[in-house]
Amino acid sequence: MKLPKLTKIILITVFLILSTYLYAAEQPLTTAESSGYTSTSTYKDVMDFIIQLQKQDSRIRMETICVSTEGRKIPLLVIGDPLPACPLDLKYDDRAVVYFQANIHAGEVEGKEASLMLARDLLAKKHQPLLDELVVLVCPIFNADGNEKISTENRKKQHGPVNGVGVRYNGQKLDLNRDGIKLESPEVRGLVKNVFNRWDPLLFVDCHTTNGSYHEEPVTYTWGVNPNGDVSLIDYTQSKLMPFVQKNLKEKYGILSIPYGNFMDFKNPEKGWAMAGPECRYLTNYTGLRNRFSILNENYSYADYKTRVLGCYGFLYSFLEYFHKNKTEIVQLIRTADKNTIARGSAPAEDDQFHIEYEAQAYDEPVEILGWETEFVPDAKFWPPVKKLDKKRTYKLPYYCKYEPSRSVSFPFGWFITAKNPAVVQNLLNHGILVEQLTADLSIEIQSFQLTELKSGKHPFQGHHLNSVKGEYKIEEKSFSTGTIFVPAAQRLGSLAAYLLEPESEDGLLVWNFFDLHLLSQWRRELQIVPVFKLLKPASFAREKIQSF
Repeated sequence: MKLPKLTKIILITVFLILSTYLYAAEQPLTTAESSGYTSTSTYKDVMDFIIQLQKQDSRIRMETICVSTEGRKIPLLVIGDPLPACPLDLKYDDRAVVYFQANIHAGEVEGKEASLMLARDLLAKKHQPLLDELVVLVCPIFNADGNEKISTENRKKQHGPVNGVGVRYNGQKLDLNRDGIKLESPEVRGLVKNVFNRWDPLLFVDCHTTNGSYHEEPVTYTWGVNPNGDVSLIDYTQSKLMPFVQKNLKEKYGILSIPYGNFMDFKNPEKGWAMAGPECRYLTNYTGLRNRFSILNENYSYADYKTRVLGCYGFLYSFLEYFHKNKTEIVQLIRTADKNTIARGSAPAEDDQFHIEYEAQAYDEPVEILGWETEFVPDAKFWPPVKKLDKKRTYKLPYYCKYEPSRSVSFPFGWFITAKNPAVVQNLLNHGILVEQLTADLSIEIQSFQLTELKSGKHPFQGHHLNSVKGEYKIEEKSFSTGTIFVPAAQRLGSLAAYLLEPESEDGLLVWNFFDLHLLSQWRRELQIVPVFKLLKPASFAREKIQSF
């Protein structure tokens, strides 16, 4: 029987509606959603959720970032349409790669739930316009070992989930967001090897939770701020990227946000608002040093759990919208940054500098914070050291997040390393830095650094007594034997190489004890010349690349 045309249209419409409904009904829920926002996902919950997504859609694959100390695979979700088998598939592909990471501190859980929701919703549309321009990487549970220690005794002042959260540290009792230089954890080594070096994402967003100063905005953020990275990327983030994200988050998702920080002086909050610091042990600053966009997301622990999860979701989605719309401009910015970094190392000019000291300056535009009146509590045993009062107050404050160099040293053509320490070379290789060795003896003019003072931290920090040094630079002729390590500055990661190897770097390998055996005479305790020598001018000599060590 031939159906009338109108009947056919009605039946097709009903079928499409029912199909959409049934497809949506089959979508898995996160633990946060299914529990009514009273619980967060266990490791098994996360892995089961990923399996469900894979059963429903061929546009998602799971890779492994690493295996944790306690034996758990850390998942990396790769989402694309079409799905690239490996980064080489993107060589002649215009799509850009972005990376979202959550649960680095496993008591800070809303990023875990939000990133799983984001992965699901990206796949919910059979044709997802965002995937025309982007390949999305997601690690929802970076600190799996810490996550499995869920307890209601952890982060007790945090406003939910009431059934508890995990702990800050990983299976080694290391803070993973302090491991950007030393790479002592399998998680951060895996991140650098299997995400940054393998996929080279243009954007890194790291999701956290903060419990600092009292304010109404549930989402806060900052970006990679170390001025040894490409400053054009820092300026673009501050002036274009984050204003869009803040506006989009408010207008599309109804969520307020402000730059991350705390009152500089809790007695006198009018002095200003400031973020944590420029050290590259923090992964956001570390990624900025690699000439990539990097964002620190700090969700506000005094907001309720559901608001934090949904706020984080909208925050992450806003980046996808911006990068989708502005991909061409962003790719060109990064290509230029890489090109300039390589060119500087190839022929460093007298005014090419590596910055070893810097001061936080305020941006021209103040930050507006919807806060409360507070009463300072002397000798407080809690943080922040204030009592929140009932009266609301709007603060308009300078934001100290722009780090201006105050002392710098010459940027070289490269560095010779005479320390016979495999850990130094392995660390450089783990970062993805090009390392070479001499294939013939060489005598050449270099700059040395003679120590005049060496101090080690009184208290251990992440298992280290951090060093600080003073010394004097000297130009001299020096001989290097065949096999001596050389690190050229003319490479994409030249700024990172400088940060790791410069003797006065605030957070380099010398700070983290990699050269301790070479800094003091074993018997007479005399301070030594640091076994890293700068070649200031371009030169030609015989060398070869080291593949492994």
